[in-house]
Amino acid sequence: MAVDDTLLRYRSARGRWVLLATVLGSALAFIDATVVNIALPSIGRDLNADAAGLQWTVNGYALSLAALVLLGGSLGDRFGRKRVFMIGIAWFAVASLLCGLAPSIGLLIAARVLQGIGGALLTPGSLAILEASFDREDRARAIGAWSGLGGIGGALGPFLGGWLVEAGSWRLVFLINVPVAAFVLWASARHVPESRDPAAARRFDVAGIVTGAIGLGGLTYGFTAWPMRGGSDPVVLLSLAIGVAGLVAFVLAERRSPQPMVPLEIFHHKAFTGANLVTFLVYAANGGVFFLFVINLQVVAGYSPLTAGLAMLPVTVIMLLLSARAGALGQRIGPRIPMTVGPLICAVALLMMAMIGPDASYLTDVLPSVIIFGLGLTALVAPLTATALGSLDDAHAGIASGVNNAVARAASLLAVAVLPLAAGLGVGSLTVADQLQPVYRNTMLICAGLMVGGAVLAFLLIPNRVVKPMPVRSFCDPCSPPVTSAPVAAQK
Repeated sequence: MAVDDTLLRYRSARGRWVLLATVLGSALAFIDATVVNIALPSIGRDLNADAAGLQWTVNGYALSLAALVLLGGSLGDRFGRKRVFMIGIAWFAVASLLCGLAPSIGLLIAARVLQGIGGALLTPGSLAILEASFDREDRARAIGAWSGLGGIGGALGPFLGGWLVEAGSWRLVFLINVPVAAFVLWASARHVPESRDPAAARRFDVAGIVTGAIGLGGLTYGFTAWPMRGGSDPVVLLSLAIGVAGLVAFVLAERRSPQPMVPLEIFHHKAFTGANLVTFLVYAANGGVFFLFVINLQVVAGYSPLTAGLAMLPVTVIMLLLSARAGALGQRIGPRIPMTVGPLICAVALLMMAMIGPDASYLTDVLPSVIIFGLGLTALVAPLTATALGSLDDAHAGIASGVNNAVARAASLLAVAVLPLAAGLGVGSLTVADQLQPVYRNTMLICAGLMVGGAVLAFLLIPNRVVKPMPVRSFCDPCSPPVTSAPVAAQK
């Protein structure tokens, strides 16, 4: 790995500008993925959207992001991380503007798909820019600051989103991205150095990208349409069949590709496979929780958008404050115990959340379950991410991180499509209290079961020790693990 004398120092003015640009850029995608859930009841009422429309408002973004996030990292490595990051920011801003101006639920969903593409371009680039731009001695400090400041942004995001919905309109949740993105573009163009990986693949795995997107899209559409059309409807059956065929084709494409997006041999490592199976179950549960929890608080419990948005704030705060310590504990005692205990703690919290109904008190009914849920995620997430990365050699660090992130996003995507169906939504509405309440309760119980399944897999498949020690970082995004780039190449 070549080292350039122009690498930045943490305390330099330019280094702080680079840190600010990457924090704000990644916060756009991170915060938007969670804050939009607060606005769903208002979107449903304003645009006369049914349950499927609200599901697709979340999943349109999640689908394109999950399908393309690995490609986004590869594009940055080859064509320049700064360039692709800035393209992603600009794309995200334009899509956000379209979301904010959308006159119908169909156009909003289409704009959300475009927004997810922008998110896939910018998300891997923010951390990769830091790893490539800072001097080795300051790199860990810069990444720690990026994680911590991102956590603060994540904590403030629901407050800002709830206030915008309550005081103005759900459209402001999207429109506020535009000036922030404009500032990030200015700061990036002026201060962020360009970097790329000279050893990056010259060809992209187009077959893998296309078949993976078809697989996820087919399953998502089929399960989302099932409640309205019925399981025997030809459109539903065809969509599910296309989804299954797409995923089978994805595996075959990756097996035959000379430069696969996901080298299948990495799954020969038991710890890596186990970590990703646990990731799938845990983040499927998280997807259901973060989709329906704030909707239930508004529609069933009668909370305002601002109060509902702030309800989950303790989760982010707890993860921000304690994840580094949880990661250090996992390195000291091994990841198996925290990865087993953490989901079980979350399952207890979800059983408590299932009881939240009309006129629920925040202090006695909501807050205890939220705190316990945050403690469970804190115990789990840092050791889980460390295991996913630490079970492979350094040459596959970027792939390991990208796959783990994509698995989490795909799990959340499918959960939003499947869980309302499994919970008995039928043709009911997510914005009518009597119809939502039993669906919410059943979903929380199913999510608790997913957490228990994750704990069982962790106990059976996760080793007592990771293959190599991993740096302890602060993890504060409950929706997906961070995307870490491959070993850093020289600057341009």
